[in-house]
Amino acid sequence: MDDYFASDPIRDLDFSTRSVRSGSDRTSFGEHGEAMFLTSSFVFRNAAEAAARFGNQEPGYVYSRFTNPTVRQFERRLASLEEGEACIATASGMSAIMTTALALLKAGDHMVCASAVFGSTYQLFGMLSRFGVRCSFVPLSDLAAWEAAIEPATRLFYVETPSNPLTELADLAGLALISKPRGIHLVVDNCFCTPALQKPLLHGADIVIHSATKYIDGQGRVLGGAIVGQRSFLHDQVLPLMRTTGPSLSAFNAWVLLKGLETLQIRMDQQSANAFEVAQYLVQHRAVARVYYPGLTSHPQHELAKAQQGGFGAVVSFELRGEDDSMLRQRAWSIIDATRLISITGNLGDTKSTITHPASTTHGRLSPQARLDAGIGEGLIRLAVGLESARDICTDLARGLDGMGQ
Repeated sequence: MDDYFASDPIRDLDFSTRSVRSGSDRTSFGEHGEAMFLTSSFVFRNAAEAAARFGNQEPGYVYSRFTNPTVRQFERRLASLEEGEACIATASGMSAIMTTALALLKAGDHMVCASAVFGSTYQLFGMLSRFGVRCSFVPLSDLAAWEAAIEPATRLFYVETPSNPLTELADLAGLALISKPRGIHLVVDNCFCTPALQKPLLHGADIVIHSATKYIDGQGRVLGGAIVGQRSFLHDQVLPLMRTTGPSLSAFNAWVLLKGLETLQIRMDQQSANAFEVAQYLVQHRAVARVYYPGLTSHPQHELAKAQQGGFGAVVSFELRGEDDSMLRQRAWSIIDATRLISITGNLGDTKSTITHPASTTHGRLSPQARLDAGIGEGLIRLAVGLESARDICTDLARGLDGMGQ
């Protein structure tokens, strides 16, 4: 299936153009919108062709578990937007992480991961110990800690940037300087920014991971994931895993995600602008102790965000004032429960604003020590700002915040 990873012919055009046009393959019917191939298998002209396709001796589609025209169009478009050579789509963001880990690691290997990662990611890497893979967790932004954690068996660095939920940044160029000379793969979760705001491969990353469920879809409709990187890695190491283990993206979901990419830039730009306005409101509120948003000059990595990203994203997290954990949890829940406009859900990346309490939801299955190491306290609230009026979002937050004491 060498042609499955063929380069995009319009790769030199602007990002907004590629968001709409990249990867499209018209059939003989000449359709304008991308076709949806809802089929499990593909028919061959004869037995010899079937044997050649199954044996990778000639190009063509075989079985939708690992080759499908609609999925291919999504993969080609996302690879183009990420400035990657190729992409393989998966059923979810977590399956993209799992598949990448299985492709790169074996028993006896060691990896280093940021302590500030999504709760399920943290748990997945802990599960790898069952298969003889060890993982060390280090502070995301501490380059010296990353270097100190390296062992002779280290094969993989894994980061989210910005992190979930504290929007901490990794210095990708700095991590690449540490990892590349040692042959360590730098894998970056680009979920919060998407290629509309950040292109990790241009900063030295080897592999980019996406939960396409989030901003790539943009409307909370379907699950999906993606792995973007070098063609040789995806063809030789990832595709055989996909073919055998089957964490596949459905053609329907791929079609939805393909259409989501068409509006990615304008959504990310507007949601980032809304988030900045909401963050400024929260900074001034008496009930808020701290706001985490890279667009604020108070963010410790604001300058890195300006240099590494093309925007600041749409996720804003904030801590409430207070010291007693039980009181802080009740305050956080009261503020969340008081909202009437914002959706209470653990998902993010939607055009509708969402709100959650990470310590009891997205990171609730972590141990208290792991949450402490990740900086996730009981008074922390994560807000993913959507496309509603920023003023209306602030008014909704005020329903609960204005009732809090000093």
